[in-house]
Amino acid sequence: MKKYNVILLAVASLLLCACTEIAQKKEEKQDAQQARQEELAQVDPLPSWNNTATKQAIIDYVTKVTTVGGQDFIPESHRIATFDNDGTLWCEQPLYIEVLYSIDATKAIAKGKPELQQKPELKALAAGDPGPLLKSGEKGLQEAFGISHVAVSPEEFDKMATAWLDTATHKRFKQKYADLTYLPMVELLQYLQKNAFKTYIVSGGSSLFIRNISVELYNVPVEQVIGTMLKASYVAASKSIVFTPAIWLSDDNVGKPEGIFQIIGRKPVLAFGNSDGDLQMLEWTASNNPYASLSLLLHHTDREREYAYDKDSKIGKLDKALTEGQANGWIIVDMKKDFNKIFSFE
Repeated sequence: MKKYNVILLAVASLLLCACTEIAQKKEEKQDAQQARQEELAQVDPLPSWNNTATKQAIIDYVTKVTTVGGQDFIPESHRIATFDNDGTLWCEQPLYIEVLYSIDATKAIAKGKPELQQKPELKALAAGDPGPLLKSGEKGLQEAFGISHVAVSPEEFDKMATAWLDTATHKRFKQKYADLTYLPMVELLQYLQKNAFKTYIVSGGSSLFIRNISVELYNVPVEQVIGTMLKASYVAASKSIVFTPAIWLSDDNVGKPEGIFQIIGRKPVLAFGNSDGDLQMLEWTASNNPYASLSLLLHHTDREREYAYDKDSKIGKLDKALTEGQANGWIIVDMKKDFNKIFSFE
């Protein structure tokens, strides 16, 4: 019996030590998180933003949801932030960058495939005249998208897209398209990432294209890119993946929350967009969220440094989302008032 008591005391002692060690590690982790937060607070995390109420509201939100012990604290596993790409993270005027790539890529592909030149607009494009294709409107652009994304292997697509992004330039700004990211938005991504947010790009553009820029431009891993997706098929004979023209996910409007739910499996706590195509993602984030949430819209109001457009624009139309955002207290970021610098090359 005495021996049994000794064993019990030994086990109890070990359990006590283990519990003490766990408590100490938990306390050390909380101290480290608090120290990191205090360190970030000492340096302006958003230097390209003007010191407006908008900037302060963003900082206040991040502070309250990352403060250990606070009533709005969000565990790191639930700090999901989703960002649209075109018009939110980089320039989308006067035409979506991926559409411009599709036109140039289709031109190169059509040159080597005479069968594609049976159509007059593609024959003209191969000869260097994009006019007929552009005049054919949305139908022609969709055809170019299909050819540029399906007529080559995924590996060849990546090579072509990377090479194009290394050389193609914007006519107005005379800069590479890859340099047309909005510096304040890149800073916001970095700020969130430093505060243990998992940042996703959720775009109407294709995942195939955006994955070529997500790491270098935004520090967003390719597996955290949710875009419009073509149906992929596995070819056993060549042990390879090929794409078909069929759409597997149309990642715009209702497709955004649907894609987020299916792929991430969690509702974001922060969502940022710039157009009516982002409306459902923002309203879903703001509704019945178990955590404090933040929905934001970037309103393009600076025609001198970039472009000014909203409800009357064919590209990045902002009408219903702006009305709903204003009515529901979303943060409306005014590019002219809130950004002291738009592009890094300014």
